[in-house]
Amino acid sequence: MDFIGIILWPIKWAIELLLVSFHSMWTFFGMDPDSGVTWVLSIVGLVVVVRAALIPLFVKQIKNQRRMLEVAPQLKKIQDKYRGKNDQFSREAMSKETMALYQQTGTNPLSSCLPLLIQMPIFFGLFSVLNDAYNKGTAGVGLLSQDLAQSFAHAEFLGAPLSSTLVKAVNEGGPWQVIAIAVTMIVLMTASQFITQLQIVSKNMSEETKASPMFRQQRILLYLLPFVFLFSGVAFPLGVMFYWLTTNFWTMGQQFLVIRNMPTPGSQAAKEREERLARKGKLVVDEGAGGPTIVLEEKKPTQRQQPMSKARAKKQQGTTGRPAAADGTNDTGK
Repeated sequence: MDFIGIILWPIKWAIELLLVSFHSMWTFFGMDPDSGVTWVLSIVGLVVVVRAALIPLFVKQIKNQRRMLEVAPQLKKIQDKYRGKNDQFSREAMSKETMALYQQTGTNPLSSCLPLLIQMPIFFGLFSVLNDAYNKGTAGVGLLSQDLAQSFAHAEFLGAPLSSTLVKAVNEGGPWQVIAIAVTMIVLMTASQFITQLQIVSKNMSEETKASPMFRQQRILLYLLPFVFLFSGVAFPLGVMFYWLTTNFWTMGQQFLVIRNMPTPGSQAAKEREERLARKGKLVVDEGAGGPTIVLEEKKPTQRQQPMSKARAKKQQGTTGRPAAADGTNDTGK
């Protein structure tokens, strides 16, 4: 076993565990164990488990991205300070000031890539599981038996084998279902990735951030990342592409919810959220000396009225000379 195989072994074992577990569940509910739909749903279940487990990392990523956006104007000032200075002393001073800014604000440029870095081994592990099942027809490293491996390798979704690729279908002249499904998924993956990046660039950046170098980097990623799916998707099996497409949809929906409910301060999404809360009466604009501020209105707790029997109410009325209060109190101060 090579070095890559040693690294992927536990990942492949976990992937096989999830795939076989979901496959057994769908089979238990009466689905055909050899159907491509059953295996596709098992892959979707794998995505749900993996992405749910990564939610804490995603929240950490969002917080770090927000801090990076907030320090972008300060980072631009440091870059402007040393613009045009290419001597070693200036480069070292710029690097030290940049690192000091990161430490003071608790930001880390690399942490934004952590969820993606964790997902990549899972992606390649799934590719290896499917590729080994198709080419070797042997059992996997874990719960994927030889019979299940054969079933997985030869399963068809709408007439297209899950183990086939767009390149293979084009070179071998079919089946046409593989070409149609692969092209459709490549378009959907490219579009979902573009929309995810567009949400960040268009709605979740403040005006100050849009004037910083980080905004230009985000705009480059907006048009660059979709090409990754456009050129690499042709070589991946349909089963792997189903995983990729599902996780893209998850990311797009997750990003939408985060931007809607936890937008970056000063961004277009933050203004839209304030407008929604204002329409619901949950925001109050305070025009004070320090400028307009927005305060969340909280409902005041109401005092619970205690029930009182007629005898007790009549007794209290006779003592105070006036009707008893509904909550059982009087105004005598006692």
